[in-house]
Amino acid sequence: MISERGGARSSVAPLQDQNPTKSWWALQIATFFGAGYLKPAPGTWGSLAAVLLWAAAAYGLHPSPQHLSFILLAGIVLAVALGVPAATIAERQSGGHDPGFVVIDEVAGQWITLLGSPVDWKHALIALVLFRLFDITKPFPVRRLEKLPAGWGIVFDDVAAGLYALVVAAVLRIWI
Repeated sequence: MISERGGARSSVAPLQDQNPTKSWWALQIATFFGAGYLKPAPGTWGSLAAVLLWAAAAYGLHPSPQHLSFILLAGIVLAVALGVPAATIAERQSGGHDPGFVVIDEVAGQWITLLGSPVDWKHALIALVLFRLFDITKPFPVRRLEKLPAGWGIVFDDVAAGLYALVVAAVLRIWI
């Protein structure tokens, strides 16, 4: 199956694991608490969930821009640190390569794109569109990162797409 990410993704549903506790936490993280089960385009739903959580933190906590960046960096570190093993477990459990329901990678990449963005709908939309564009098209060398083993490849191609989108978003902020 060709995915919205521009590459082959498995549409295999998660299977029962022999260790339900291991499976439960991994699926919660990998699907970003269920966002990965939304259809169509689970990756876009994962990105949208990341944008909404960023906006909720900004409007609910009222942090300074520096504190919001720190919160976002902490979220990125957690998403990557927990996302790699969770994606690995979810991939092995499903039996497919880079299963579509795994969206923690989109969350990490989307949060990277949002670093330094003013908190308003216009910049949120620009960050969302840019990240999805780079995640789906996977410009060089992003696609090569998919070849990393298991969760590393699942997560780090989106980290790279997020970095591309971050740079473009930063340049666009000069004019917007």
